[in-house]
Amino acid sequence: MLDTFPQFRNIGNMEIKTALSSLGALSHETRLSAFRALVQAGPDGLAVGELRERLDLPPATLTAHLNVLRAAALVHDKREGRVIRVRANYPQMNALIGYLTENCCAGAADCGPVATCKSKKTGTRA
Repeated sequence: MLDTFPQFRNIGNMEIKTALSSLGALSHETRLSAFRALVQAGPDGLAVGELRERLDLPPATLTAHLNVLRAAALVHDKREGRVIRVRANYPQMNALIGYLTENCCAGAADCGPVATCKSKKTGTRA
């Protein structure tokens, strides 16, 4: 039945431990705010300094929160010269949404996630 929803085809079944790790990482106000800011920033993500300014956090505090989000595979980063750019991991986010809604409405065909996020950039991890 889930094959009728394209968002489930490439997600596969997320394991409960992975879902719990993701949900645990998002269960803190600052981490949820950081993740939402990165999702809103799109596939280009944000420089760590820009994210820190948006959230008004000390550098060490942001680093600790980003480490939790990285461990849950919800974000990834890449050094670009002197800047570290952090991006939301959209496939992981979509997998979590899929996991939470896979049996929604007892499998009714008209029920399911509204949309999944896809990176518009090609050749980059999103």
